Amino acid sequence: MSRTFFTDFLMIVLLIALQIFVLNRITLFGKYTPVLYPVFVLFYPFFRNKFQFLALSFLLGLGIDAFLYTWGINAVATTTIAYFRTLIFRTSTDTSTDFFSFQSLQWSQYLFFIFVSIFLHQFLVQYLEFFKLNRLFDIFLNILATSGISFIFILLYSLAFKIKQKV
Repeated sequence: MSRTFFTDFLMIVLLIALQIFVLNRITLFGKYTPVLYPVFVLFYPFFRNKFQFLALSFLLGLGIDAFLYTWGINAVATTTIAYFRTLIFRTSTDTSTDFFSFQSLQWSQYLFFIFVSIFLHQFLVQYLEFFKLNRLFDIFLNILATSGISFIFILLYSLAFKIKQKV
């Protein structure tokens, strides 16, 4: 087991604990919970092993599901954004190169990448968990509110750990 795999696994355990034991106890406006654990997927280095990345992303979502009894919903959402992360990044930056760097992004591109990723994640979670045609507006409002709140938390995380400067 390599050191990088160990540190990735440790990061997953810490993110699951933070999400379950701290953030899931925060309810904003009476019903919206911030989601921070997708930062692992968003800021995982692009040059690392893609299969290991997908497996770790699945494990992260599955860990959240194990505590929330959500039957794989978070695993599907987290693995999906991991799978499409490169496409989302390319769309955010209008680049076709295989070299990716957060440092080369403009802030608007960086923010767009984060928001689209978290919106897709929340869309999948909400769609799989609550989808009913008679509640379509409520679900969409929930997706927007949770995405916005999570976006702020992820941006604060990014600024606190200087992600844009060092990745």
